[in-house]
Amino acid sequence: MSSGLLALLDDVVALAKVAAVTLDDAASQVAKAGSKAAGIVIDDAAVTPRYVVGFASERELPIVGKIAWGSLKNKLLYLLPAAIALSAFAPWLITPLLMIGGLFLCFEGYEKVHEWVSGHETAGPAETLAGVGADAKALEDEKVNGAIRTDLILSAEIMAIALANITSPSLVSKTITLALVGLAITVLVYGAVALIVKADDFGVHLAQRGRTSTTRAIGNGLVRGMPPFLKGLSILGMLAMLWVGGGIILHGLAAFGMAGPEHAVEAVGKALGGGLLGWLASATLSGLVGLALGWLVVLGLGFAGPYIKGGQKQSH
Repeated sequence: MSSGLLALLDDVVALAKVAAVTLDDAASQVAKAGSKAAGIVIDDAAVTPRYVVGFASERELPIVGKIAWGSLKNKLLYLLPAAIALSAFAPWLITPLLMIGGLFLCFEGYEKVHEWVSGHETAGPAETLAGVGADAKALEDEKVNGAIRTDLILSAEIMAIALANITSPSLVSKTITLALVGLAITVLVYGAVALIVKADDFGVHLAQRGRTSTTRAIGNGLVRGMPPFLKGLSILGMLAMLWVGGGIILHGLAAFGMAGPEHAVEAVGKALGGGLLGWLASATLSGLVGLALGWLVVLGLGFAGPYIKGGQKQSH
């Protein structure tokens, strides 16, 4: 009896040691994977605030909360199992799926650029809400669902980058690392978004209740500065769709043996000395590639539209 108990305790200790090593390894892998995905994290934070611009102040945090919850479900319930399954059984499928997601981002970005340049942007949520009355909740749900759909593509890219930078062969370590990356990045991104969208309310509080002229001046500055800041951030989010989408396609082509376009973009950045200027040049070129691809997708949908509609009518 005592020998059996001792053997069981030895097994428990051994399992505890394995778990400790796994968690320690996962922590180091999270740091490495998170740093590699930093660019996509910034893009994600830039894209999201445009979905709450124009809504009533009291609805901003609930909307951000809904999007954050949807983002966490995207990462942990859908992308994490898919990433583990693909890496185990069909790693060759990861790049084509990411390229499809990249084309979706290019399409979304192109449509936003077209609306912006043509001056036919859709009415902002505030104007639309004023006209729909009882349909305000439906509009909010539509915006949230649109944000979660876009987040799915960005989250897929984050999880793919994280997966590519996990060196541990252990399936348990990969799963723990991806889960921690997904949780940490969701908290980071949507915590930052919540701070951004509530900064104007904080400014009003400082302007009205600040004890010194300096704090009241800071509050007034926040109140006046946040609307143009949010507008600029929404434009940055639109551009982020294009440069991330274009970058995904360029990287995917390189993976399939057509590395010329990606190398050309990287060469321009290096020729400018790297750093911020080089990154801006590379991001601009990737964005132009994304814009062109988005136009091609819209063009293709325009040609295919009549046939799709015709097929739908026949099916009825």
